[in-house]
Amino acid sequence: MTRPFATCDLCDAHKNDSPSTFRALPAVFRDFGAQRVFCGPVTTVKCFEDNSLVKAAVDSCGYIDTPDGRVGRVLVVAGAGSLHRALLGGNLGAAAANNGWAGVVIDGCVRDVAELARQAVGIRALASMPMPTEKRNQGQKDLPVQIQGVWVNPGDWLYADADGMVVSAEPLV
Repeated sequence: MTRPFATCDLCDAHKNDSPSTFRALPAVFRDFGAQRVFCGPVTTVKCFEDNSLVKAAVDSCGYIDTPDGRVGRVLVVAGAGSLHRALLGGNLGAAAANNGWAGVVIDGCVRDVAELARQAVGIRALASMPMPTEKRNQGQKDLPVQIQGVWVNPGDWLYADADGMVVSAEPLV
């Protein structure tokens, strides 16, 4: 169980840390899921207008068990900022919620916005787009990715609330 946090407080406490250990994501992401505040260890996917690996990820177990309890992970999807195809829709949002993911952050688009708004998972993306992806089974997983110019590594911790999102090399709360 994660303790309460505020990204503003995290920034105040870590603003002078090295960019390799603490960074803030640009304020270009919109909320789409029902869970507005979320955090967890990061898993990454890199893909372009093909959500095959996103589906595989959200269909898998989205949490880890720790001595302090179960912790949901955050899937960070490097979609190259594409505004032409949606990488996550209602079915995948439901899978993420059902499989214990704390959140999904997409450098790209989502669809089925009304369905996503009912899912008990944090979902952030650049915009909505009704066009689905091509299924080519292309992409990479579990590698450092750049999201809007900010590096995010597998195993980093992502914290999201109404003020924005920050990433840390270590858990902060």
